[in-house]
Amino acid sequence: MRRFAELFFSFFKIGLFTFGGGYAMIPIIQREVIDNRHWIEQQEFLDLLTLAQSAPGPISLNTAVFVGYKMYGYRGALSALLGVILPSFLIILVVAIFFSQIRENAIVDAAFKGMRPVVVALILAPILGFTKGLHWTMISVAAVVAFVIWHFGISPIYLLLAGAVGGALWVAARGKEVKR
Repeated sequence: MRRFAELFFSFFKIGLFTFGGGYAMIPIIQREVIDNRHWIEQQEFLDLLTLAQSAPGPISLNTAVFVGYKMYGYRGALSALLGVILPSFLIILVVAIFFSQIRENAIVDAAFKGMRPVVVALILAPILGFTKGLHWTMISVAAVVAFVIWHFGISPIYLLLAGAVGGALWVAARGKEVKR
C-alpha cells in the first residue's frame, strides 16, 4: 500500500506544481521518475513517452498511466493517474467557483501573462534534452517533421505511422537487430 501512496503523491506533486498543460509536465515527470526516484531508465522513459504521445488523450495523463503501470500494474496506473489529475481538478473547481469575481482583475491577468514564457521554456526543455545522443540526421528529421506538422497541418498520426514503418523497413533492409 505504501508504494501506491508514494506513486500517488509523486504524481500529485507533479500535478500540483505544473502549469501550462501536458507538455510542460514532461520535464517534471522526467526529473521525478528518473532522477529523483530512479523508477525507470532514461531510454525506457523515452519509449514510454513515445507510446504516450501515440495514444489518444493528454500526454501527461498517458505518461502517468504508463509509468504507474510499468511500476505496479493496474493499481499503479490508477494511483499515478489519480495523483496527476486530482490537483488540476481541485484547482479548476476552485477557479470555477470564484472565476467571476477575479475575471477582470489586472493582477491575475498580469500573472498569467508572466507565466507564458516559463510555460514555453518548460515545453522546450525536454525537447532539447531528448536530442542528446541523437545523430544529427535524426535531429534533422525531427525538425522537418515538426515543420510539416506546423506548416502543412498534417496529422501527427500519419507521420508517426510513417516513422514506424520507415524504422522497421530500415532495420529489415540492414539486417540488424534493433538496439535497446
